[in-house]
Amino acid sequence: MTKRQTTRQVDRAVALAHRLVDAWGSWNPTMTPDARRMAFVSDRRGLPELWVQDVAALTDAPDDVLPSASPIHLSDDPVIAVTWSADSAWLACSVATDGGVRSQVWVVRPDGTDARRIAGSRDQHAELGPWSRSGHRVVVTVPSVEVGEPTRTFLVDPATGRTEPLAVGELIHVLDLSVGEELAVLRDGRRGHEFCVVVDRVNDADHPLLPHPSTGSTAVALLRPAPTGTGAPLVAYLATEVDAPRHRLVALPLGPAGLRGAARVLAERGDAELEALDADDAGRLLLLVWNHAGCSELELLDTTTGERTAVPDLPGLVASSPVLSRDGSTVILSVEGPTHPRELWRLDTRALTWHRVTQVPDLPPVDLVEPTLESYAGLDGLPLTGWLYRVQDARGSVSGEPDPARGSAMLSLHGGPESQERPTFNPQYQAMLAAGIAVFAPNVRGSSGFGREFGHLDDVRGRQGAFDDVLATAGHLVTLGVADRRRIAVTGRSYGGYLTLAALAFSPGVFAAGIDICGMSHLLTFYRDTEPWIAAAAVTKYGHPEHDRKLLRRLSPLTAVSAIDVPLLVAHGELDTNVPVNEAHQVVAALGEIGRAVEYLELAGEGHEYRRADSRQRLAEAMVRFLAANL
Repeated sequence: MTKRQTTRQVDRAVALAHRLVDAWGSWNPTMTPDARRMAFVSDRRGLPELWVQDVAALTDAPDDVLPSASPIHLSDDPVIAVTWSADSAWLACSVATDGGVRSQVWVVRPDGTDARRIAGSRDQHAELGPWSRSGHRVVVTVPSVEVGEPTRTFLVDPATGRTEPLAVGELIHVLDLSVGEELAVLRDGRRGHEFCVVVDRVNDADHPLLPHPSTGSTAVALLRPAPTGTGAPLVAYLATEVDAPRHRLVALPLGPAGLRGAARVLAERGDAELEALDADDAGRLLLLVWNHAGCSELELLDTTTGERTAVPDLPGLVASSPVLSRDGSTVILSVEGPTHPRELWRLDTRALTWHRVTQVPDLPPVDLVEPTLESYAGLDGLPLTGWLYRVQDARGSVSGEPDPARGSAMLSLHGGPESQERPTFNPQYQAMLAAGIAVFAPNVRGSSGFGREFGHLDDVRGRQGAFDDVLATAGHLVTLGVADRRRIAVTGRSYGGYLTLAALAFSPGVFAAGIDICGMSHLLTFYRDTEPWIAAAAVTKYGHPEHDRKLLRRLSPLTAVSAIDVPLLVAHGELDTNVPVNEAHQVVAALGEIGRAVEYLELAGEGHEYRRADSRQRLAEAMVRFLAANL
């Protein structure tokens, strides 16, 4: 392949990245109580904004004619999430302050009037919680900006702005309220050890829903009327892994004055995690979303009979932000896959039929690559999996044989680490493939979706195991014949960026190049500079900045920066206060001082997540050109 041809291929790959980033999506739906209208977030104009539209087209309209959507402007900042009030009168939105990590809470009428900020500012982070189920007040949570100070939650009246204290705790999040607001369910605890309590607001008491402390965490809890004959007025439905290998559905009857019945398992699977849960207002129908090896599967559960009904024909591999209507007739969720961005679909829960409810953007006329799920072993024999995207040959078929012209590969490490690589829409991956670079995206130990034990294998003193998994992943690419061992790059974002720096600093000679996107370069400076509530929650995952100081220093790539002897691209958001931008500045400066090849891309107006289309285009282009030049 000539240099001119290579340049032409890279230019085509960059153009594809721009086009795919422009292929906007829609997500985070919410419905009116009658399920006739919905609001959602979409970046169809380049920035995540609030949109409102009808759920269904007119009955006499053709099937391919969808209702039109209308934007509602709040501010120039990205909208993160939206929920509709129980009385249909208000929408509440979470808005990223200046595009950064801290957020504000806004309310607005569904016609776009009376928009106002009710919590949060540049100096104070505020989180959007649920609406009261029968009234018109919304929950707002405000973490402290001072170390050691508690988190406070409030009920806010959007019309008047009046606030009422709801609860105080260390790392609390309000998950649900009873109809009369007498009971509130809160989640508390550090990463991987979250637990739920029910707060009795009448008697000023709180009780853990499940025994605490215990093994395993609880992710979701809902309060609903109990089925007839249970002897209790309410049931708490939990998605929990307490005393179980994976998240499952547990029902816990609740009575007056903190009375609790015996917890009962309603649904569990040995091959999947319960990752999302919703219920109708009557508590008769539950929506369950299972994560099976990274792909989504849906079930409906009738609480009166216990019958579970699998929902067929999910129109995509991965579903997110599901919502069940208050009458149980309708589900709306976001669906995506490697070849199509996030779009909203509606499920009729009685007929079990699917209907698309948002417009679909045009995609470039190219064949996008579907990955395969690969299984392999870590250096210690631990079973691992990852999604492999193979380069297509000139005829558009996937190349399965080793080929010197296609012998480069990018290892992509996800963030978290309590996250999971899944077969979603990823413009960066498809652009790399168009440039002739294969992509392998693994789930190293510590990833979610594979059970409680796997998710804790990298905690604190288990970090070396995750480092070793990165090396095993590179070796697997060579064994498969996908990549020349001299032409593999390691890349990642957030925790994956930290793993990238660790691989280059602690295992020199394995990788030919690296890309660190908003990763931590030194764990102690991360703790020093990050938001207080982020630092407080992280100690169970990384270690304590005082008690484990020597360990954290030893595990910090900046302490071995002189060993990084291959080209490195560092990218970071200007306004990132989760992994603060100093983490990038200090590693770039250290490498520059010793004359190493390092490039730096700082994305203006971005925090830890890059929400603007032009920022994502700049990043994808920089990555393609960097790896094409260095592999």
